Amino acid sequence: MKKILLLTAVSGLMLTGCYSTEINMSMGNMRLISSSANPQDVMDFATKTCKNDFYEGASFLSKAGKEYRFKCVKAEENEVLIPIPGTTITPEVKTEAK
Repeated sequence: MKKILLLTAVSGLMLTGCYSTEINMSMGNMRLISSSANPQDVMDFATKTCKNDFYEGASFLSKAGKEYRFKCVKAEENEVLIPIPGTTITPEVKTEAK
């Protein structure tokens, strides 16, 4: 019983340090992400989300309060990926096949 109470207390403390990030809308190549995390974490989340949907990455469009708007960009569109001001887009390391 004591172990359960201790585990519950510890997990509650761990969750208070977490941020919430979620996709509010996904229409075509546009993503509306609502987040209380820092901008670099949001940029990384958006990039990962777009890459999971077979895009090259995420390009920042605008921010209103806690809502961020991104456009997922395909490689053949030849668009520059724009990060949230003050953040960076982590380049993907590609391994060469021999």
